[in-house]
Amino acid sequence: MALFNFLPKEEQYFSLFTRMTSYIYDASRSLVEMLADNKGDYTEHVKRIKTIEHACDDLTHAVSIQLNKSFITPFDREDIYMLSGALDDIVDFIDDVARAMVMYDLQQSTVHARRLADVILSMAVQLHEIVSMLAKPDGITTRIVEIHRLENEGDDIYHAAIGELFHHATDPLTVIKWKDIYEKLEAAVDRCEHVANIVEGVIIKNT
Repeated sequence: MALFNFLPKEEQYFSLFTRMTSYIYDASRSLVEMLADNKGDYTEHVKRIKTIEHACDDLTHAVSIQLNKSFITPFDREDIYMLSGALDDIVDFIDDVARAMVMYDLQQSTVHARRLADVILSMAVQLHEIVSMLAKPDGITTRIVEIHRLENEGDDIYHAAIGELFHHATDPLTVIKWKDIYEKLEAAVDRCEHVANIVEGVIIKNT
């Protein structure tokens, strides 16, 4: 039997990345549902997001293991490692937001927080499509452009949120809590764009 029959299939990486973006979508959807929950008890939402975060960590570990086993990879090992790490970071930031809401004992969200969560969910949809197209990237540019547009939208919401916070909040603790929440949400938005930038670089290097 030929040696090449024992080599790992390139498609394994694409499958792992696609599964990771599915987890990003699940986590971001759970965050949207959590911030829309007016009952003030976020326990179940936080548990669900934490479960997703653990599952995404496991996939990131699986990518690292696969890299150590692979003789050939679909693109540069460094890019594969960067992409898996950036995808995992998005879920980490979402988990950070969920835990911070409970840690700070915030009973209700704000319009700005909900809008930022909606942007992250929209970006998750685009990222899933981008990664699904990675093996055959025809038409992927449109999706990447949309990610950049959503990131700009997220920046506008973030700056409006911080401006309103410092102009209208009178309790210093409230300012500290919500400033941290908004920064974590913006970090998730920025990381989504970072993933798109990595993919764009991979495509340029391999065309």
